[in-house]
Amino acid sequence: MSTKEQEFFKQLRATFGIEAAEHLQAIAAGLLELERTSAPEAQRKIVETVFRAAHSLKGAARAVDFIEIESQCQSLEDVFAAWKRGESIPSAAALNTLHRTLDAITAALSASVATSGAGAPAPAARPSSDQPEQLARPPAVSVRASAEVVVQAPVAPPRAIPVEETVRISVAKLDARLVEAEEMLTVKLSASQRWDDLHELAQHFAVWKSDCAAVEPQARALRQAPDQPAPGRADAPPGRGSAQLLEFLDRNLEHLKSFESKVMVLTRAAERDREAVGKLVDDLLEGSKKLLFLPFATLSASFPKLVHDLCRDQGKEAELKLYGEHIEIDKRILEDLKDPLIHLLRNCVDHGVEPPQERIRRGKPARAAIKLTLEHGDGNKVRLLLSDDGAGIDSGKVKASAVKRGLISAEAAARLSETEAQALIFQSEVSASPIITQLSGRGLGLAIVQEKAEKLGGKVSVESQPGLGTTFRIVVPATRARFRGIIVEAAGRLLVVPTVQVERVSRARADDIRTVEGRETLSFGGRAVSLVHLADALELPQVEPEATSPGGMPIIVLGRNGQRVAFAVDKIHDEQEILVKPLMKPLSRVRNIAAVTVLGSGRVAPILNVADLLQSARKLAGASARVAAAAKPSKVETRSILVAEDSITSRMLLKAILESAGYRVKTAVDGIEAFTLLRAEHFDLCVSDVEMPRLNGFDLTARIRADKKLSELPLVLVTALESREDRERGIDVGANAYLVKSSFDQSNLIEAVRRLI
Repeated sequence: MSTKEQEFFKQLRATFGIEAAEHLQAIAAGLLELERTSAPEAQRKIVETVFRAAHSLKGAARAVDFIEIESQCQSLEDVFAAWKRGESIPSAAALNTLHRTLDAITAALSASVATSGAGAPAPAARPSSDQPEQLARPPAVSVRASAEVVVQAPVAPPRAIPVEETVRISVAKLDARLVEAEEMLTVKLSASQRWDDLHELAQHFAVWKSDCAAVEPQARALRQAPDQPAPGRADAPPGRGSAQLLEFLDRNLEHLKSFESKVMVLTRAAERDREAVGKLVDDLLEGSKKLLFLPFATLSASFPKLVHDLCRDQGKEAELKLYGEHIEIDKRILEDLKDPLIHLLRNCVDHGVEPPQERIRRGKPARAAIKLTLEHGDGNKVRLLLSDDGAGIDSGKVKASAVKRGLISAEAAARLSETEAQALIFQSEVSASPIITQLSGRGLGLAIVQEKAEKLGGKVSVESQPGLGTTFRIVVPATRARFRGIIVEAAGRLLVVPTVQVERVSRARADDIRTVEGRETLSFGGRAVSLVHLADALELPQVEPEATSPGGMPIIVLGRNGQRVAFAVDKIHDEQEILVKPLMKPLSRVRNIAAVTVLGSGRVAPILNVADLLQSARKLAGASARVAAAAKPSKVETRSILVAEDSITSRMLLKAILESAGYRVKTAVDGIEAFTLLRAEHFDLCVSDVEMPRLNGFDLTARIRADKKLSELPLVLVTALESREDRERGIDVGANAYLVKSSFDQSNLIEAVRRLI
């Protein structure tokens, strides 16, 4: 195969990847629709649709020699054909099997496309009765590869019939053009800055002109008495000094008028340029953004199947309804929203949706309703609402988890309102789940959601009513490049704070500041908030402070998750549109800094990461306590763990994983030996298998919880039993974590252990 043929085949397989994804999505959507449809006529139409999609996918797989995918598609086609002929019906068991087949095809597709390349072998040359000459002469239809976007362009084909044809453009090229268009925003800001500078210069001329006008009476007096000596020169000949002064004033007044005229002309020209450039840049940027705007459906299309699979694995029932799928968003925003939305959907199914029997007992339909809605917000914003009619958030468990993790004191937790308590779920390591599993309980998912939203210049909030359901609200820009920011100055440096996270900009006088437990505070909304100097939080070198304004010290109050901190700054300049420039390697993650921007003056200013900044403020407030603690070093004790496992291979593997993480590990071969060791020695945690001789893991857990000495011991079950009933039994007997061996990951185990001790 020549190099040209290899390149063509590589492109063909990449194109197949996108085509296959579309067919698989159509089949998955059809299967979900079959579950909700009982009318025979409607079912026949759906079966016909999925049959055609499976047939097309089979043919496309054959064309690029993906034999495994072709074989699996043939199995799908056989089932759909039997349904069409009425030989069988779409039963729940059959639909679940077909969903798993789709998962297998997707996995095979990912593996095949990942390993295909320029050196891939040519497809087998075999005849196809239904697709003749497929490779030699590809069909004249528009296809889209993953790295390409289709742009419509008018052409004049034979017979001059006006039609539209597609042109394929690399997404990388479109991204580059969009970045260039976004860079023009700096030109717009610079033009505005030049106008400001000229306007300020014109004001200086006005002052100068006013000063000259003030001495005009003296000049007139000199003209009337030119024989008088110049002021301060009594020894000068009469008339000469006065004449020189008059000549000097007249000459400079002429220069002044000339300069003033030129400045006024330049100011008017700069104003016209500012308006023209501003409009051109806005139009260019708006048009360029639309090239990479995609409908929300491109992201949300896979979510119904995700919810279906999660419910199937947990023995629950739920239906996801999507609204606003036609709304278009920047492709980069969509990509960044994918993981947060998956986290929230998992959270809805795992935490929110109750088992069918429980829902019926509460007077609810057995099938839960989950809604994901996208709608336009204020300005350049979009709003995502994800709601369920499940159990809601137990704020008591959330507060208990936060107190246990040391994130808040018990006294402070008791004072929290319902809304503030619910907001704690966005804190890392806070979870209301009674047990850690592969799906939830680690308290990380919602922290990731908030981090992603804030990185996009947005915010996330939650509203919940116990027993009635929960709604998550995410507000983000429709495009990632721009946002509103407040420019502040600290330690002689210009810094940008995202406006969306600023709760108040004000001034504080000396008598407004109170000292509470050694920390400076201000009153905000009837509560005391910490006052921290922004320069100290950013660890900037000290500079000579300017005299404080009579109005007080400038402050900016930042808030997140109900936590507020007032930051003192040197100056607050203004609020303006900011062009975000992400940090590049090796500075891809810098504490307290989210990105940078170039101001209209040409100066580079960091954009502050508010989440990091609040954490830095907390550390700064507790610095004295840390210094005191550091003065009394104490020996760090190694935590001790008991592993109960009858399989020697699994036992040694678990022991090695935990010891590599720094724990002291002892082993037991069954439940009886483990319980004996626990009563005889001190351990900080127990990791146990379930299926063991003499005493299994469930019974061992029950004995531990019944023992007064051991009742609080954290216990992790690592087992091959993955059914919902076994997991619920683990919860019932009192296990703190339940990890399944079939999807075992050593990082999950270490993470669970660290959370529990």
